[in-house]
Amino acid sequence: MRAFNAELSKLFSLPGIWLAFLLGAFAPAVIAALDSIAEKDAIIAGVSTRLSEVGYIGLALGVQGVIILGVLAVSSEYLTESSESGGGQQITTSLTVVSSRFLFLLAKAGAVTVISILLCIVAIMTTVSATHLILGEYAPAFEWSKLIGAVCYWTFTALLALGITLLTKNGIIPLAVLIINSSVVSFSVLLSKVTKLAFYLPDRAGAEMFMFTSDRFHTPFTGGVVMFAWVAVIFIVAAIVFHRRDVAS
Repeated sequence: MRAFNAELSKLFSLPGIWLAFLLGAFAPAVIAALDSIAEKDAIIAGVSTRLSEVGYIGLALGVQGVIILGVLAVSSEYLTESSESGGGQQITTSLTVVSSRFLFLLAKAGAVTVISILLCIVAIMTTVSATHLILGEYAPAFEWSKLIGAVCYWTFTALLALGITLLTKNGIIPLAVLIINSSVVSFSVLLSKVTKLAFYLPDRAGAEMFMFTSDRFHTPFTGGVVMFAWVAVIFIVAAIVFHRRDVAS
């Protein structure tokens, strides 16, 4: 628990973490508000076809907040400090205080998991509020099963970001790839047009826990299992690499 509390304290001390909180808490609500305005016009015109999807798109795109969280949790450990601070890295101090690398990773993953869950709950509250504020009586009923799926999706995505960054030791590559994939263009969606194997990629499978897709391939439960399997495999590989890695390298 002391290691867990220390990881929470380190995360909250990072300047970039507040960007993650702002994106995670309010970006889904902004997207849902814009989507609700467009859908309200469609309702008035009598051509509404996707009312049930309103709000969930915001939760899918708002996942960038926890991607930043997962990346920062690891990349901050490898940043070189200023010469006034000795020019070292936080990872050296962290492993000196927490001698077990397994407990260190467990505490870090636990801190990221807890913050991701809380951040997604806040995002759900702001998203539902924005949707009901704009659509009023036309606002769709949000299903608890899908909202729980969104929480799982955010948490698994954060842990994937953590595991990938643990392998690279640098936050730039995983941050760029994961954010582009979850916002600009989804590589898994493009690949799904070519091969059905793409439906087993983590983001594509995980999205089916709460998103409405015309080409649904998994049930929400199966999609969650597939994404969790990816998280487990990547985290195990990252833990093995981290255990064998020379901290100074």
